[in-house]
Amino acid sequence: MSESVLIYNALCLPAPDIEALIEGRIIAAIPRILLNSGQQFALYRLDYSTNKLSIEQYYHPKFLPIAQNALIGLNTQGILLQPKQISLLKNEEQLKLPLLSHETVSIKAWARCEHCQILDKTKNLDILSQLTIWKPEVFEAILQKQPHIFLAYLRVYHLPQLCQVAANPNIQEKVGKFVGLPNIGVSEDKPVLNDRTFAQRKHQLEKLEPPLHPELEELQSAIASLTISQPAAKQLDQDIKVFLGWSSDKPTNSLDLDLPWIHKIAEVGNSSEGHTFEKLVRRGLLKLGFTGSGLNPDATGGAGGMDFYAEQPYPIVGECKATKTEKVTDGTPAQLLKIGMNHLGKLQYDNSIKLIVAAGELNFYALRTATENQMNVISPETLQKLIELQVHYKNSINLLELKEYLQQAPFGLAEDKINTYIDKVRQSIRLRSHIIQLVKNYLENSGIESAGVEALHGAYFGSHPPQPIKTVEMHEILIELSSPLTGYLGRIKGSDSKSDRFYFLRDLPIN
Repeated sequence: MSESVLIYNALCLPAPDIEALIEGRIIAAIPRILLNSGQQFALYRLDYSTNKLSIEQYYHPKFLPIAQNALIGLNTQGILLQPKQISLLKNEEQLKLPLLSHETVSIKAWARCEHCQILDKTKNLDILSQLTIWKPEVFEAILQKQPHIFLAYLRVYHLPQLCQVAANPNIQEKVGKFVGLPNIGVSEDKPVLNDRTFAQRKHQLEKLEPPLHPELEELQSAIASLTISQPAAKQLDQDIKVFLGWSSDKPTNSLDLDLPWIHKIAEVGNSSEGHTFEKLVRRGLLKLGFTGSGLNPDATGGAGGMDFYAEQPYPIVGECKATKTEKVTDGTPAQLLKIGMNHLGKLQYDNSIKLIVAAGELNFYALRTATENQMNVISPETLQKLIELQVHYKNSINLLELKEYLQQAPFGLAEDKINTYIDKVRQSIRLRSHIIQLVKNYLENSGIESAGVEALHGAYFGSHPPQPIKTVEMHEILIELSSPLTGYLGRIKGSDSKSDRFYFLRDLPIN
């Protein structure tokens, strides 16, 4: 835990600007005075109404909903006061009316000035606008009044809890200036951005380098309103923010809402609850990425008597057998053969992957029928392991790769070959986690912001790697990890693979 220090004043900024700083969307503010490097202060939210520009002229359209919500939140802040009692009717009991008064303000964060830059009209203010939340009209309006703009780079930290302070009289006149506060104890335990992410953002802003992914910024703005009601949108929103450098939170592998029933697959499979087990298997196949009309998890029976049937990304047909103690008889594979042929026809059935999910040992005849008819028999425990891996590491299960294992001998008992595939996926995850950590450590130890594939490949062999890989393979993995869909690394695209450079964004923890 870092040492606590006392701060005694606050920089007054519009509430939307402070919200953007706390979100990590921006790392700079526009004070009215020149700030000193190392200066520390709280962030005091003010209304926007004193600005001569309309809110639509001030903020980018993609930030406008957030700005409006920040102002609504500020305007609803206050405390209920009991005013002097007034009598509305003569000789009647006096009526007490509560009033909403802005006598306190909530302080959410504090900041330290890392640098205060002086800009004038010779700078590319259009790029500055693209890198922040403010429209170019804002800078033009400032330069009409004065010859320069102060741009303060702020390292922002969350307070451990909201701090309520008395509202300052005539506070709206203080926009961009300081007001005094009672001493507040703060620490650096909860930075909005980590050191490396902040340094990268600061370099980009100082050099006025254009945003690398404006299309992702648009996407983030489009889904921001969905994050309250849609957990999936919230996770995507966080992933995009990490990739854009607006957040450096480590992934928490937040619990998937489906985990409770996923954890019951093996338990129910080893019971006499056959119908419940069928539903869980169908839900599990959907979770893996299979789709089709024969995977309705709420149905009491499969289409045409089949326990499950998926159509995409390839046809897979199967039976479920939940059992406590008895052996699995020949009736289970025989039923799959009969019902599959009758419902799908010979051609479609032959082109389908055959799968039986059964607890308990197969008797001699059941095993022979399954083996001779190219059926794969796996336990509920193995299916559960596949699904859990997919949940903890999204899209780690490649269904087309899984198909190759399901299509190849041996048939009958398929536990070993499916567990071989699971081990392969886990090894792939460990390799990628190792490479991400390698990039992070290499950049921290060398003090540089990005590195090329050859330098990283050289460092790889001195890092106790999980397996040997060639430079070309490493470059392919680095490209994969820097994709917007993964966002573990960032990439500065060069003219060829040798000139590509990569930097760290977030960890890939191994469970």
